[in-house]
Amino acid sequence: MKLLSLNVGLPREVCWQNKTVATGIFKEPVEGSVMLRTLNLVGDKQADLSVHGGASKAVYAYPVEHYEFWKSELPDVNLPYGMFGENFTTSGLLEETVHIGDCFGVGEAEIMATVPRMPCYKLGIKFDRADMVKRFMVSRRTGIYFAVVKEGGVKAGDQIKRLRRDGHGITVAAITRLYAFEKDDLKMLRRVVQVEALPENWRDGFRRQIEKYAG
Repeated sequence: MKLLSLNVGLPREVCWQNKTVATGIFKEPVEGSVMLRTLNLVGDKQADLSVHGGASKAVYAYPVEHYEFWKSELPDVNLPYGMFGENFTTSGLLEETVHIGDCFGVGEAEIMATVPRMPCYKLGIKFDRADMVKRFMVSRRTGIYFAVVKEGGVKAGDQIKRLRRDGHGITVAAITRLYAFEKDDLKMLRRVVQVEALPENWRDGFRRQIEKYAG
């Protein structure tokens, strides 16, 4: 597993549907070592902290493997690294094989997988396509958010090493499935709410799903 591209960006204002919107989704690759802090990379910020960022979503990784899919889906769109707003463009780090709570070493830092990315309308702004959020969700190619367990410098080219597996065995892909597609899978829902590494607001949401479908 490898960090192929390290991408950062500060919020900017853009015009979308006749409104001015602040967004931090525009990321550009950078060279050299960048310090990964508890809340974000140095030189990187989110615009709307009510739904983006925070300790459980300090860094967002998107697999390079998904870029080939999107090239076929959107043949007329230029897709440089960072196009999906990711901080880390990675290889070998996939939603189907990473468990919530798995810990990885990258450069001098240690990170822990927390949640998949649930896109907002700003992904549509980035691609200039109103249908992009729906297409992204249907693809289930969400990428992965990470919390920072240990701060440290990271850079493009760093190897990503799995340090610990979470014993619950709940993949990032499973969370997406329960959240958006198979909301009534009570057996899996009851497993998921036991995962300590899953942020509490997500666990609360899944508890409400259990109440709804168990009743």
